Amino acid sequence: MSKSFFSIGQPSHGISFNKTQSSSFLRHSAQPPQTSEREEENHMASSTSISLILLLIAVVAGASSATTFSDENPIRTVVSDALLRDFETSVLKVIGHCRHALSFARFAHRYGKSYETPEEMKLRFSIFSENLKLIKSHNKKKLSYTLGVNHFSDWTWEEFRKHRLGAAQNCSATTRGNHKLTDEVLPNSKDWRVTGIVSPVKDQGHCGSCWTFSTTGALEAAYKQAFGRAISLSEQQLVDCAGAFNNFGCNGGLPSQAFEYIKYNGGLDTEEAYPYTAKDGACKFSFENVGVQVLDSVNITLGAEDELKHAVAFVRPVSVAFQVVDGFRSYKDGVYTSDTCGKTPMDVNHAVLAVGYGVENGIPYWLIKNSWGGDWGDNGYFKMEMGKNMCGVATCASYPIVT
Repeated sequence: MSKSFFSIGQPSHGISFNKTQSSSFLRHSAQPPQTSEREEENHMASSTSISLILLLIAVVAGASSATTFSDENPIRTVVSDALLRDFETSVLKVIGHCRHALSFARFAHRYGKSYETPEEMKLRFSIFSENLKLIKSHNKKKLSYTLGVNHFSDWTWEEFRKHRLGAAQNCSATTRGNHKLTDEVLPNSKDWRVTGIVSPVKDQGHCGSCWTFSTTGALEAAYKQAFGRAISLSEQQLVDCAGAFNNFGCNGGLPSQAFEYIKYNGGLDTEEAYPYTAKDGACKFSFENVGVQVLDSVNITLGAEDELKHAVAFVRPVSVAFQVVDGFRSYKDGVYTSDTCGKTPMDVNHAVLAVGYGVENGIPYWLIKNSWGGDWGDNGYFKMEMGKNMCGVATCASYPIVT
């Protein structure tokens, strides 16, 4: 059985969970992926490493949120927080006064990182240093987009791909789309955010549930457009209950199949009634808590960016998918382009939401809402070059019709 979108996401500030869930979830997934070496290191941990852990936790918890941080060159930062300086000192004692050491300390502080042993910290510092070099090297080229430090910067690409990405399922429903083009003149740009129908950026966490966030994002926009009221819908219901429609919970799925599930299920519960846990669970759907129903869904013909642009211009935000390749995880701003990503249904591995389009510095782009939190990329969004079906952005596109 082939699996669909295995997606990625990391908790960050502004997640729309309830307080108890958010606190627990942040503690769980602020850590880098566990490695086999960690199990050996746990047995070697001394009282010194335990003290270090406690210091890291205490400092991160008590540090001021007003501290500034430069993603491009995080070492050049004015630091006035005494706790942060103490944190930096504790990190430098472990990894030494070497290049990128202070940048790493400030990165770990900002993103709430804690490492179980000094050896683990040294490993993550080495990975961070390599990623920072790549970020700076890319940005020196002055291309159409820039990279920056984020919460994935102490992960290797192999770890990122293993824990956040995976094989995609053939979205055959889009080989013949049913979106109808018209003769209307397309506007030069579109941004559905200015109309107020696009819901806030969420964070999928340590669960390959990108497809559920793409689905709810499209539905939340459609609901606000149709009824004039904001709503937050349950990703967790899709994780737990939509398996019969060729979806696989935290191991991936397709928005088009999710729309079909909701249509035949009789609705999707609200987020409040069925909150997100970022893990597979038993289905707890209750018709009494339905927030939206789906009358039908519309598919964009595979690769047809003209259809996708028409839909985004005149209908509403559209669920899309694309292939994430190394480098994209560090996206900061600008128009993303790649000559290494694929375009076929078997290449795409991450589902998102197209909310607009435009032109920046002469390059046409798609404006896309991600599900990796509001502090990733450009406030949770990114721009991708339009006109080349870049990374398969028009390969698996669809939108719902709600009632």
